[in-house]
Amino acid sequence: MNYIFFLLIAVSILAGIVNNTLDKVVSAMLASCNTAVEIALSLIGIMAFWLGIMRIAEKAGLVQIISKLLYPITRFLFKDVKKDSPAVGNIAMSITANALGLTNAATPIGLKVMKELQEENPKKEEATDAMCMFLGMNTAGFQIIPATVIAILVGFGAKNPTDIILPTLIVTTLSFLTAIAAALILKKVWKND
Repeated sequence: MNYIFFLLIAVSILAGIVNNTLDKVVSAMLASCNTAVEIALSLIGIMAFWLGIMRIAEKAGLVQIISKLLYPITRFLFKDVKKDSPAVGNIAMSITANALGLTNAATPIGLKVMKELQEENPKKEEATDAMCMFLGMNTAGFQIIPATVIAILVGFGAKNPTDIILPTLIVTTLSFLTAIAAALILKKVWKND
């Protein structure tokens, strides 16, 4: 990734030199740096708020309630995970964090889920069907409230930053269902022997 950014910067500077617009390139870079800092600061408040809500939900037992509500679905999708595995609750928590647009909070939970699934894995060098299913679901990132995107839109001064909710819900629902379908289909295509 560093190479890509370096290449983009180098090409921009070279284009500025060739076109005799280096002053405009430098001005645009500095303006973009200021904008990046403003957006990052606007993200801090929203992320802190939602992470606090998630922590309260976790302490209040809401995660366990959500886990119980999602249990029939997780049992269907993750048949090879043990019934009493802590991964089931963490899968529900990861899905919930993604649904609320807290992708930064979902990442450590997702890593914890993969670690727990790996502990149950009989073939340590291969991913299990459950691991592949979870990875697909987590990558698709179903979102009800795209908190991060709303924060970025607020940072840019959008008049109606919440207009993104319905399109995001439609697109992430389709990608989430596609990831589940792909994992189920590919599971049958490449059966573990």
